[in-house]
Amino acid sequence: MMDIGQHVTRHIAMRAILIKDGKGPVENLYLGEVPTPTPGPGQVLVKIKAFGLNRMDISQREGQYPPPAGSSIILGVEFSGHISALGAGVSDWKVNDEVLGLAGGGAYAEFIVLPSSHILHKPSHLSWTEAASIPENFLTAFQALVLSAELKKGGNVLVHAAASGVGVSAIQLARFYGAKTVTATASTKEKLDWLLTLPLGPTHVANYKTEDFSQIVKKATDNKGADVVVDFVGKTHWERNIESLAVDGHMTVLALLSGSRADVDLSPILYKRLRIQGSTLRSRSVPYQADLIDRFGREVLKHITGLQGPGPIRVYIHKVYPWTDIQDAHREMQSNANSGKIIVEVV
Repeated sequence: MMDIGQHVTRHIAMRAILIKDGKGPVENLYLGEVPTPTPGPGQVLVKIKAFGLNRMDISQREGQYPPPAGSSIILGVEFSGHISALGAGVSDWKVNDEVLGLAGGGAYAEFIVLPSSHILHKPSHLSWTEAASIPENFLTAFQALVLSAELKKGGNVLVHAAASGVGVSAIQLARFYGAKTVTATASTKEKLDWLLTLPLGPTHVANYKTEDFSQIVKKATDNKGADVVVDFVGKTHWERNIESLAVDGHMTVLALLSGSRADVDLSPILYKRLRIQGSTLRSRSVPYQADLIDRFGREVLKHITGLQGPGPIRVYIHKVYPWTDIQDAHREMQSNANSGKIIVEVV
């Protein structure tokens, strides 16, 4: 029997996206059945309408990124849906409340169980797919910019992987919190041109394959440099990131897509008084995540609208797939072709 986490009812089945042999290529994904979870004390059971794809899903599918202890081994960390049942002691939610949420795993399924502190009321102006695009991207960007890097109004920001879901969220949040300049990097002119059309898009852009983004940052900031850098890339961007940072600058490292080992000159870190911090979200404690979700809900969520909404912050969805096409959805993410979020509907 597959262990999909605690508090399961073993005689009631639900559909879920599973992985043949527990890990493997995209062809190993299939729609199967597992026991439906039931909520324990302080938890809620949510019937899922849509879920978002993230690169960690690919890493987990390939066996390179196990879920946190106690989490479901089913893929997926973000979703939208409505509450189906309440665990003991849950008094601030009711059955049929429409929500969006963040979990340690289990979102590629018809139902998910998670702490009641890890959901937010779905704004009525957002569709199910729009709501599902918010949790992981915006909470990761919010943590990186506001909590880790302590972005101040009037600061200068550099965001890498800018056309990704987290990148687009980080750009908008930086502008929302009053950044003076936001420089965005991406690998193609098409992605950069698209970013420049966003209402709260970057003020400057750089193609990291053909341009030295540190020089773009210096020009944009009158040679001051970036107060905040949000990096996903690691090795290949390290030297230019350090060059880009202003005195007393902060860099938040969210991923290491180009590798984790670099030949490092430590002197700029010392003389520029730089602060470099790694940041993860999935492995954080439940209380930490609950506080983060609560603060984000109070400060940001009400300002997010769909693509055609008044903003100021908007969700940008690249494509929506039915979950019967989950293999195609994963291939699309692996191809790095998306500008914005890839969403899957439970049908």
